[in-house]
Amino acid sequence: MGDRFQVIVDLDAGEADAGRLAGRAVEWLVGEGVVLAERTRCVLGQPLGHPPGPHWERAVTDDWDFAPTDGLAVHTRRTGFTSGADLPGAALCPHCAAPTPLDDPDDSDDSDDDTAWQRFSTAMRTWHDTGAASVDCPACATAVPVQDWTWDEAPVALGHLGFEFWNWPDLTDDFHARLTALLDGHRTAYVWGKY
Repeated sequence: MGDRFQVIVDLDAGEADAGRLAGRAVEWLVGEGVVLAERTRCVLGQPLGHPPGPHWERAVTDDWDFAPTDGLAVHTRRTGFTSGADLPGAALCPHCAAPTPLDDPDDSDDSDDDTAWQRFSTAMRTWHDTGAASVDCPACATAVPVQDWTWDEAPVALGHLGFEFWNWPDLTDDFHARLTALLDGHRTAYVWGKY
């Protein structure tokens, strides 16, 4: 069956404000009873997370058929969030909305080192290491920061702040909106997947 995760990623938070915004959001989540303040070993891939609180159901849809079995990991550093093994089929330019098809990295010809996938992959690594990288849009020639591109099919999000819920029922749009309202009007992305 695997482990399921859902992440709400703040796309606009920088290194300087990620901790402050995370603190504000966790304080609200604890106050609502969605998670507990105490951090325990309840999330995958992180040493500690916030376990579900007594009112965790305030965050999820009404048609849940299981209670959360794990907790919330809060990421406050440069992180690439993906849906797991799936890759997007295309990157979408935020300026002109043109799709850039991403070649399957397993099908690329070894003699061609400049596929779209390789350009984006290199930019993502550079962003992770330095905090800044861009990819030129082939359609409008705009140099677009890699974290500003959107993706079709499989979600990808790059950010300094992410709220990762492990093995919870589906989060509601209303919960997503209320959490987003605490983030100074920042744009957010929703990423989900399984491992």
